[in-house]
Amino acid sequence: MHAVHQLHQYRKSLSTTTYKARGQRVIRCPLCQLAKQFCICEISPNKEQVETTAGFLLLMYDTEVLKPSNTGKLIADLIPDTFAFLWSRTQENLELLAVLNDEKWFPLVVFPQEYADEERKVFTNKVICPEGKRPLFIMLDGSWREAKKMYRKSPYLDRFPMVSFDAKTAIEAVSGNCQNDSNGQLSPVGLDSRYTVRKTELEHQFSTAEVASRVLDMHGETTNAHVLDLWFDVFNFQYQKGVCQRNKGNVNAIENYQSFLDKTYR
Repeated sequence: MHAVHQLHQYRKSLSTTTYKARGQRVIRCPLCQLAKQFCICEISPNKEQVETTAGFLLLMYDTEVLKPSNTGKLIADLIPDTFAFLWSRTQENLELLAVLNDEKWFPLVVFPQEYADEERKVFTNKVICPEGKRPLFIMLDGSWREAKKMYRKSPYLDRFPMVSFDAKTAIEAVSGNCQNDSNGQLSPVGLDSRYTVRKTELEHQFSTAEVASRVLDMHGETTNAHVLDLWFDVFNFQYQKGVCQRNKGNVNAIENYQSFLDKTYR
């Protein structure tokens, strides 16, 4: 059980009523939050095989962690050092601040560059950390409206540099192998979002996990970027099996994911 699972349990304990998400009658796996018959926990990435210096801090907007469609948990499935906290505009979270102030981390806020003031350092191509530091990517996890609110009303984040990419011309990741081949056998980090579980508010808007894939690539961890993106494909496809609508996910998602793991970690 990782940080997002624990936060999910904590947030449920605060509720006085049952959170009625879309598909509330579906019997779900308590961990991956997919319909039980489509559970993906057994094929979840093996963290012991993951080589990474990156950490992620998910700052989640109130009920976001309760939504089965949330993709932030996919980051925690792969990256061992993933932290998750509920966002509050008024209440100070000492545990959150302790992580941000830990000397081993180089915190970076992942957000569009257009929202940065002129004096703020923004990494748009390659993330460069000070010697002896590890990047801690801060993800504002919620709807676009909620993420903007968190960005504006979290002054303790203002001192940190930002990481950003142009969503309309997103970086070509995984050593340039980001385009699907002719028979659809690959689905690595690409130019457009494939998140079809929710309707996005803006064109070219990416899910949290897709953004994290691109951030990992900017940090130079192309293998981890690829694994996370393929894992996202698995979640995206399996989630839609449990809803009453046409499945727009990648039918080869599980095969692609397992094939890449076999080649990478054999």
